[in-house]
Amino acid sequence: MKKLTPADAETRSTDTVAENIAKLKALFPEIVTEGPTGAAVNVDTLKGLVGDGTVTDAEEKYGLNWHGKRRARQLALMPSTGTLRPCPKESVDWDKTQNLMIEGDNLEVLKLLQKSYAGKVKLIYIDPPYNTGDDFVYSDDFQDNIRNYLELTGQVAGGQKVISNTEASGRFHTDWLNMMYPRLKLARNLLRPDGLIFVSIDDGEVGHLKLAMSDVFGDDNFEGHIHWRRRHNQPNDPTKMLALVTEHVLVYARDKSAYKAAGVGKLALTGEFSNPDGDSRGDWASKPWKVGADQSGSRYKITTPTGKVYDEDWMGEEATFKALLADKRMIFPDKGNGAPRKKYFRSEREQEGQCATNWWPHEMFGHNQGANSAMEALLGEKNVFSNPKPIELIDGILSVGNVKSNDLVLDFFAGSGTTGHAVMAGNAADGGKRRYILVQLPEPLDPESKDQKVAADYCDKLKKPRNIAELTKERLRRAAKKIKEENQEFTGDLGFRVFKLDSTNIQEWEPKREELEASLLTAVEHLKTGRSEADIVYELLLKLGLDLCVPIEKRAIAGKDVHAIGRGVLIVCLAEKITRDDFEPLGQGIVKWHKTLAPAGDTTCVFRDSAFADDVAKTNLAAILSQNGIANVRSL
Repeated sequence: MKKLTPADAETRSTDTVAENIAKLKALFPEIVTEGPTGAAVNVDTLKGLVGDGTVTDAEEKYGLNWHGKRRARQLALMPSTGTLRPCPKESVDWDKTQNLMIEGDNLEVLKLLQKSYAGKVKLIYIDPPYNTGDDFVYSDDFQDNIRNYLELTGQVAGGQKVISNTEASGRFHTDWLNMMYPRLKLARNLLRPDGLIFVSIDDGEVGHLKLAMSDVFGDDNFEGHIHWRRRHNQPNDPTKMLALVTEHVLVYARDKSAYKAAGVGKLALTGEFSNPDGDSRGDWASKPWKVGADQSGSRYKITTPTGKVYDEDWMGEEATFKALLADKRMIFPDKGNGAPRKKYFRSEREQEGQCATNWWPHEMFGHNQGANSAMEALLGEKNVFSNPKPIELIDGILSVGNVKSNDLVLDFFAGSGTTGHAVMAGNAADGGKRRYILVQLPEPLDPESKDQKVAADYCDKLKKPRNIAELTKERLRRAAKKIKEENQEFTGDLGFRVFKLDSTNIQEWEPKREELEASLLTAVEHLKTGRSEADIVYELLLKLGLDLCVPIEKRAIAGKDVHAIGRGVLIVCLAEKITRDDFEPLGQGIVKWHKTLAPAGDTTCVFRDSAFADDVAKTNLAAILSQNGIANVRSL
């Protein structure tokens, strides 16, 4: 029995405006659009339909427009006020791994990654919400998205609720585009010049997504539209005219010319090869020497071993044919009576690879049912994730994207973690050192929800918080263990470092008039209480543009912990007290270590501002460092 609430239509009077818009939409569907407060009527379009001569085409232009597009563009440009806090206890092989698993709102995380990873990502794959009416799509907060994120994920009290974007909303497409657009803008900045982005989507938003991506990446950089058959069986849905068996993957390059110059990716070789004539060069397959109807070639006569003459257009010149015939690379099927075909040896074809098409059948690229079965086997329970992407699909994307050893792959809608799993499995197969960065929102799971109960109960079983990011991490842990069991000799990277989005470690001064003295005393310490040295060190890495997996060494100097990051590119001492007696041995010790490290570039040295007993200690320490080649000395 459903309980009626004030929000239900049954408890409200007739909405005359909504009825009028519905009537207009039935007559002229093109005039109803999405406005700032919901469904709206485009009066100029209506005038044009009724022949009003006052309408001009001055404002018309090609492209995709929606309410909020300008704001979405500005949102991508606003700097983040957050940081990423390290979580070694939730990670796997923290000290050695080069992979990242980041929990947080991907809009903010993408902003935070800009300095450290701009222009470094070879391939991005994302599987965003499809805007089916049930996905998690929320509005970004233009003023404070960190606070908005913490409230939505239940990390601070705020009363906001995670809601779905239903088709009843007058801003159904608008809200989805406002979510996607700034994330695509930021993602583009992270791609290398020869980088690619692959985005999965279904029929509902594929048209809007393509226009939005052309806006962000440029229509000239559109690489293709892949149709992936996600089901191996034939559904029979009496409510639909067309049974949905495919999904779409849109592909754009950062710069098509740079991508092609770097080398176009190929798929693993498929097809049947055999050696029926015992050729010493190994297995082979054959292809026609005669050109097709839409091709041009060289015309000459060829006589078969049985004496039959073919006067056709052929794939190569007559001299080339004779050379291949002498090399026993031409065969004549049908007992020597058929038109010639050229031998292609497996060894040659493996070097060439196989060009992908825009039709990806489930036999090669997996399907939802197979992915569900594989996930059940890995996690030991059914339906923890709903229709995860199969490993085979991501393998194909990595191959076509020409992702090689040491390349970096990003997935900022990580979901079930298939991208990370595929990268690790690929490295185990060929000994590569590809890296991944995954970003997943810790979207809360409700055990009272029919669709989320299995996942929420699974988190309880693991004794982990009820959110999707916990499931992503668990999948990665189990995938790494399985890969190691199946590849005992593989010694590559199967770990990942966990980071979590949070507000900055730096204290903002927010004076309270009624407690001015207390506010002033609090402002003496610029760093927030409850934050560790590691929290602060990794925020410095982000703000100074260093990789989050860069090596960090720690040494005690004059009784203070000192961190050297990236072989001395950054040196950090966050001791809480530095007196006049401390500055000289501390400074000289840092100088000595710095010379041993011999960093390739300039060094930045950072201290806790409140640690210095007085200005004399601060000034003299800075002078010692500056006189010895460390000019960039900063305090927090």
